[in-house]
Amino acid sequence: MDSILDFNREFDVSLFDRVVDALYTGKGADFIALQILEKLIQTKWKILPIEQRTGIKNFIVEVILHTASTEESLRQNKVYLNKLNLILVQVLKQEWPQNWPTFIPEIVQTSRTNLSLCENNMAILKLLSEEVFDFSAEQMTQAKTKNLKSQMCGEFSSIYNLCTEILQKAVQPTLILTTLETLLRFLSWIPFGYVFETDLISNLCTRFLQPPVTRNVTIKCLTEIGGLDCGNDFKEQFVNMFTMAIAGLREILGDLSKVDEEWDEYDNDQQEFVQNVAMFLTSFLATHLRLVESSATRETVIQAHQYLLRISQVDEREMFKVCLEYWNILVKGLYEDGRTPQFNAPTGLLNLGGGASAGSNASGNSSSMSAELRRQMYAGVLTGVRYVMISCMARPEEVLIVENDEGEIVREFIKDTDTITLYKTQRECLIYLTHLDSKDMENIMVEKLGRQMNGSEWSWANLNKLCWAIGSISGAMGEDQERRVLVIIIKDLLSLCELKRGKDNKAVVA
Repeated sequence: MDSILDFNREFDVSLFDRVVDALYTGKGADFIALQILEKLIQTKWKILPIEQRTGIKNFIVEVILHTASTEESLRQNKVYLNKLNLILVQVLKQEWPQNWPTFIPEIVQTSRTNLSLCENNMAILKLLSEEVFDFSAEQMTQAKTKNLKSQMCGEFSSIYNLCTEILQKAVQPTLILTTLETLLRFLSWIPFGYVFETDLISNLCTRFLQPPVTRNVTIKCLTEIGGLDCGNDFKEQFVNMFTMAIAGLREILGDLSKVDEEWDEYDNDQQEFVQNVAMFLTSFLATHLRLVESSATRETVIQAHQYLLRISQVDEREMFKVCLEYWNILVKGLYEDGRTPQFNAPTGLLNLGGGASAGSNASGNSSSMSAELRRQMYAGVLTGVRYVMISCMARPEEVLIVENDEGEIVREFIKDTDTITLYKTQRECLIYLTHLDSKDMENIMVEKLGRQMNGSEWSWANLNKLCWAIGSISGAMGEDQERRVLVIIIKDLLSLCELKRGKDNKAVVA
């Protein structure tokens, strides 16, 4: 074993033959032999005689066809079969297309003979796409990578037709799921016509977004499509996809009003779906916000933002950071629009049902709304964002009084880089929100402090977060307003200090 794995030695053909023979002796030996075979293909394939290369290739294909020939075998030998698929892809990287030009026609043909073979062939195509388009930079030369990419694109029509046929006719959930997962890997590189000039988007939104078994991979596909850089092309298709997706999410999620309360009761698939919805909405809106503002209905655009608002309230830090990134993009854009003359001219009507615009970074488009109309449109959403930012405020670096795991108040000297970064991002968002409507920010902060006074939201954590948020917007209000707000806050905090009994409570307020 050590001898054949040591590739500094001269290749021992007879020893390799014995390794291949081990494939027939049992699964434990199979995996060892497959590991050696994979290493050999990656490092010494070109020095093997043509007859041996052909024999290895045919042998791997034969074992895969046999193992994946029935659904029972496919399920029982999933790990073993996945290893075989990986080895076949390594062979393809060496042999295809110059020495194996018929590979794509062959895999398409065998897929139509057997459902279990078809499912495994989809997995092979997914692995091939990943190797060529995702992991090729460190494993192949640029010329080789370019050749394989060109070949994949050139023969993709037959692959796409196979995927379409499966999605239209198949009823087996695992086959549909595998095909969608394979399609997800294709979306980043296939010609745009296959995405926008076919019924692919419609099928994703209307047929595969609803069923629980396919909804996660479907929303990932929609996220990938939404991120495609098509310039100014396919605007209508993007708007239609967004409208259909929001309609589908409305049927699945309802208003999502209790997601923060019920989050811990969700199973893994449900939590993953909400996270994937957040990724879809943030990435799509960050790229196409201007477009959907001008061409989709106002109800659809606001519904999307309401979903993000609900998701932002969930106590899941990484998901919150995804939402926060988009909120920063939105509020910064609204603030800068107000400072740009071309967005200040009134447009007469809040036109959300016609016209077109480019992506979120477009400017100077005659069909875009004025800054004031955009602020009015998002006023309710921005109020919700202010509440969320205050309720979820991260701790700034200079705060040293914290609550430990035992519920005691202690001084802590820890520099949490991630928390500080999060605080700075939230501070930036709150400053923009204050500039957009300082009166609303004042009302919310005074209201939340009042809830600390009456005990409805009293807790050390809530009071800390509120004070961190108040401190973060220092200088963002006008001088007179800030002075007035500061007087109110100090008076209420002093009153709160008098109301609360106990040394720890008083320390927190102080």
